[in-house]
Amino acid sequence: MVAPGKLYVGVVMVLVIATISNFVSADPDMLQDVCVADLNNAVKMNGFACKASFNASDFSFAGLAIPQPTNNTLGSIVTFAHVLYIPGLNTLGVSMARLDFAPGGLNQPHTHPRASEMLFVLYGELDAGFITTTNVLVSKTIKQGEIFTFPRGLVHFQINNGKEPAAAIAAFNSQYPGREDIATSLFAATPPVPDSVLSKAFQISYQEVDAIKSKLA
Repeated sequence: MVAPGKLYVGVVMVLVIATISNFVSADPDMLQDVCVADLNNAVKMNGFACKASFNASDFSFAGLAIPQPTNNTLGSIVTFAHVLYIPGLNTLGVSMARLDFAPGGLNQPHTHPRASEMLFVLYGELDAGFITTTNVLVSKTIKQGEIFTFPRGLVHFQINNGKEPAAAIAAFNSQYPGREDIATSLFAATPPVPDSVLSKAFQISYQEVDAIKSKLA
């Protein structure tokens, strides 16, 4: 386990990277000092309407401070720190997340449609990779203190193939990067993707399609 002091140095590094990324943010530029998100406003727009008043709590979040339980099917959990949890991020074009992995834990293949991502390993070791639009896998084993980058919109993943827990901090150049899990999107959509589409795309039987759907239901 990494020492607390080193952990916080790592987090500060990622925060600096995230701040710098604002200059090439995927989100629209801000037009005022702050525009704290009014999450209860019924007006729909690209982002959120600004609250009339705000305070320090709108700009802070303690949710990344401690590891989260990984006792689930995939053996991993992602804790986001985006505009829905930090309203002060509205119009700032940055957000973060914490990723915790049990040994063997997988952050399943997914995409972030609105952001590129930088991943900083807090402790442990992860195999990380993304797939290009020409079906090339770009992957690397990253260890404590190392960084791996995932381009916006490309399918990517991380897996802990080690025997000890692992954790990482991710920085995004969007206040709300979004996330689409590939398997869940295809096999657990509402309304469902037709079995004929999935059967032909994956070259599997209708029975196999139903079996996968039942596992993801």
